[in-house]
Amino acid sequence: MITPINQSFFNKPTLQLSKDLLGCRLVHLMDNFVISGIIVETEAYMGPVDRAAHSFQNRRTKRTEIMYHEAGLIYTYQMHTHTLINIVSGNIDCPEAVLIRAIEPIDGIDYMIKMRNNQPISNLTNGPGKLTKAMNITMSSYGQKSWEPPVFIAEGSKPHAISSGPRIGIENTGEARDYPWRFWITDNPFISRK
Repeated sequence: MITPINQSFFNKPTLQLSKDLLGCRLVHLMDNFVISGIIVETEAYMGPVDRAAHSFQNRRTKRTEIMYHEAGLIYTYQMHTHTLINIVSGNIDCPEAVLIRAIEPIDGIDYMIKMRNNQPISNLTNGPGKLTKAMNITMSSYGQKSWEPPVFIAEGSKPHAISSGPRIGIENTGEARDYPWRFWITDNPFISRK
């Protein structure tokens, strides 16, 4: 059985959590069926000071409400037709989050291929909308604890090297588009963009 990581793991600064999540496993337990992958790419969103964050200038809406709660909760939202999964970070009332951008498939690969309409393994989970579709992670995970099943973070292994650069898909956010707050396991073939 895969054991969820301890809740205390999430109590650290957002940029550090973005790096520390790399190498951990994202797991979805469905009726004792395990779907999982190694987190290989993340992006940090630094709340009120970050023009790219949903909570920029402390915007508090029905969608962002969970970001104002404790670190480690799951923040899912819809972008176009995709569900994206984030892990709430920072302190209570400091609405920051880490987007999980890509995973390396480990368990349930046949299921992932089916969910992604027979895409090749190289294209199954190399993007935030792709990985949630492959793992059947939906909006129902909003507000759930990422240290408890069914969707949770488990320990993995420390990456050999971590790279960083600007985040993706946030062109209209002024100076925020240039912040080097995207992190990935160096040379991993499953990151969303090389």
